[in-house]
Amino acid sequence: MIKPRLVTLLLSTAILAPTSAWAQDSTSAPASGAVGADPASSTAEPAAEEAAPDVSIPGGAIIVTGQRNRNIERVAPQVVSVLSTEQIARTGEGDIAGALGRVTGLSVVGNGYVYVRGLGDRYSLALLNGSPLPSPEPLKRVVPLDLFPTSIIASSLVQKSYSTNFPGEFGGGVINLTTKSIPEESFLTIGGGIGWDTESTNKLGYTYYGAKSDWTGYDNGNRSIPPALKSYLNGNTVMGSNSDQAKEIGSVLFRGRNAVVQRIDKMQPNFSVDLSAGTKFEMGEVTLGVIGAAGYSNKTQTRDAIQQLTQGLSANPNNLWEDYRTVSTDNRIVVNGMLGMGLEWGENSIRWTNVYIHDTSKFTRLRAGNQESNPAVDFISQKTAWYERALLDTQLTGEFKVDDKTTIDLRGGFANSKRLSPFEIDSEYIRTNDGTQFGQNYVNTLGTGAVDPTTITFSRLSEDVWSAGADVSHQFFDGWRGTVGYAYQLNRRTNTNRQFGVYASGDQNLIQSFGLLRPDVLLQPGMWYINQAGGVNYNLELRDLTANVGLFDARLLNHAFYGKVDGQITDSLSVDAGVRWEYAKQSTVLRPVGAPAEATTDLKKEYFLPALTLTYEIEPSMQVRVNGSKTIARPQFRELVYQNFYDPDSNRTYRGNPFLKDSQLYNAEARFEWYFGRDERVSLGGFYKHIKNPIESILAGSESFITTYANAPAADLYGAELEVQKHVYLDTLGGSFFENRRLVLVGNYTYTKSKLKVGDDDTTDIYGASTTQFARDYFRNGAPLTGQAEHLLNLQLGMEDTEKLSQQTILLSYASKRSVSRGLVGTVRQPDVIEYPGLRIDVVLRQGIQVGGKEIELKAEGRNLTGRKHLEYQTFEDGRVDFNTYDLGRVFSLSATAKF
Repeated sequence: MIKPRLVTLLLSTAILAPTSAWAQDSTSAPASGAVGADPASSTAEPAAEEAAPDVSIPGGAIIVTGQRNRNIERVAPQVVSVLSTEQIARTGEGDIAGALGRVTGLSVVGNGYVYVRGLGDRYSLALLNGSPLPSPEPLKRVVPLDLFPTSIIASSLVQKSYSTNFPGEFGGGVINLTTKSIPEESFLTIGGGIGWDTESTNKLGYTYYGAKSDWTGYDNGNRSIPPALKSYLNGNTVMGSNSDQAKEIGSVLFRGRNAVVQRIDKMQPNFSVDLSAGTKFEMGEVTLGVIGAAGYSNKTQTRDAIQQLTQGLSANPNNLWEDYRTVSTDNRIVVNGMLGMGLEWGENSIRWTNVYIHDTSKFTRLRAGNQESNPAVDFISQKTAWYERALLDTQLTGEFKVDDKTTIDLRGGFANSKRLSPFEIDSEYIRTNDGTQFGQNYVNTLGTGAVDPTTITFSRLSEDVWSAGADVSHQFFDGWRGTVGYAYQLNRRTNTNRQFGVYASGDQNLIQSFGLLRPDVLLQPGMWYINQAGGVNYNLELRDLTANVGLFDARLLNHAFYGKVDGQITDSLSVDAGVRWEYAKQSTVLRPVGAPAEATTDLKKEYFLPALTLTYEIEPSMQVRVNGSKTIARPQFRELVYQNFYDPDSNRTYRGNPFLKDSQLYNAEARFEWYFGRDERVSLGGFYKHIKNPIESILAGSESFITTYANAPAADLYGAELEVQKHVYLDTLGGSFFENRRLVLVGNYTYTKSKLKVGDDDTTDIYGASTTQFARDYFRNGAPLTGQAEHLLNLQLGMEDTEKLSQQTILLSYASKRSVSRGLVGTVRQPDVIEYPGLRIDVVLRQGIQVGGKEIELKAEGRNLTGRKHLEYQTFEDGRVDFNTYDLGRVFSLSATAKF
């Protein structure tokens, strides 16, 4: 870590050419109100020059002194964007995913998954201080970045052109987060905020009791697995559905606290609190720094969605396979903490970083509608769930300058992610409207007739990631440096998903009579033994529905070596060239209950991955850079595992394909940059990617509508990016108000086009298919890649005081339509499922004040002021089918942060 007062920038020599490395300078006010910011500046005093952001990435480190005529993005031989603490704070976002959504070519999809240049999250790489992270999501290998609050992040580097010091899984780009380390001076900040969502706060929503401690995000033991079920899950024998064991287990699963949906007429507002502190100790020539941060947030979102499915090529309401109105409430509680310690002496440093994030969703849902193309019969279903995610990461990095020409970087880390979801309960009721005895009532017939069984699911994911690396850089002569490095990574994931279904049998009148009861009463202990009473023909069965696919292990082992050189060919032309060798072994193992384990995937591949970047300086303020490289994208664990998983946010059931292969990407891009003033620039670039065997999602199963995956033969992606940043000083307008104020104008636009390449004779492998399938049956030649939006636009229009904290920013973002999934394939070929994010406008106001000699930051935010809906649909000749469409609220929030 390099002290901010030195205005130095720590960047890898793999990123900066040592003969032309300069730091960014800014006259803008520091983020004096940001959690963990340097408290040295005051709102009453002129702001000091903004410290260059701290960046920790793989590769030999170098200290670069600051200059006033250069920008970070300019001196890097790669195409990079660096968000400092101040730039993150200007967006007002509470998590890093939201802030990254303002970067050129980046968009945020779903819950914090960042897409780079329209490529899906499988093509994005996320690192923390240069080390890999596991994901707590069964559907993802990339960690969702909305887990990381901005209060613990010092900087975020986005690199979109490949260099060999980074892992080869570099499809669209890499996002490296650097946590805060040694503070300049001791500080303590305390903050809190409250938010109002116009679609959720003070509006009707749903919940269930759960436990008294649910508001903390931690269960108090009410959701502990009962001993009888725990004993069965630890065994290796499938129980009989009518056995005494099944009845013993079934009789203790459904209770009022976990199976009864409660209506809340007025949902609570959102609120959060956070705290950070730091200090340093000077011990002779050694500086010891300690920094810590903790936060808690509690947010509630209610979605009133239309969710429809069709089997054919018609949007006629009478022909829909499913037509539901779904109201769900998600109470999300996030607890986070960070503890960092750093030692610094001379130009050497050691950093120990520990991050803990606990993210819980208490989810409740009611659905009402029709299905199976029969609008005369009504269905209603309910769901109660508890999704608990946790990430624990510890890292140790050392950056050493052996002599004036040699640097050594060492790093090692361990991370564990978990996802627990006990007692996930689904129940369905039917009203036939047929004039019979029970025809006007909603009845749960427990798997008989048209009603699905009531199910209860227990799922658990745990993934460990061990990583280590070493990099050595040496300057052989002026202007030239060589770097070699090694990286090791081992991912181990265990994913358990055990689902049990309750079925009723016996007298139909009794089944329907009892079916009028709510789930906890219908499935109370006595009901499991009622058939033992004389003359009562009613029986409950508990079936283990996933015994054959309920447990998977996955493993990824990766060894990598790389070498690279960078330097000046001439005074105007610099080069950064290298090659990376990677060997990886990726496997998945199915462990069915009562049967031998089966290796469903066993991929062993090695790759040589070259990269070359040339930068030509046209004149001191203009330059052109070109890059060419080869990278890869491996299948994610969730895409390989043949196991069903329902995602309530997207209203989809996913299932993997163990036959997937690696994707290979051939990348090229060119970029022109003009730095016409301090912190002011214009850049224009173009990019092209050819992807061999891209992994695409498809929709299969005429009744189950399961999203699965397959390799398309090939795809091309190309596009252009434009970025403009300009400051306009307002002192010429006269008056004390404008004396120190300036306009901040930042805009970026990305155009992306992609096309699948599918020939008549191309094939693809589908797990479970008896023969190799023709790719044309699943993919349409010329169709865009899933997740790719043609147009991405971000604008920041702001005014700020250069002497104290006072910022007013309008943020506009636009994303055009993008395909999120192929339509149903089979006897018909449906159009793709489209998402349309559209235009969104946010406003962020930040003001620093002095109260009792203490510095206070006040912040007011207005989000989604356009009231843009979430639109996800299919378009047919006779209308639109809304796959998952709902209103998104306008969100208003107020917060304050005090510094001591």
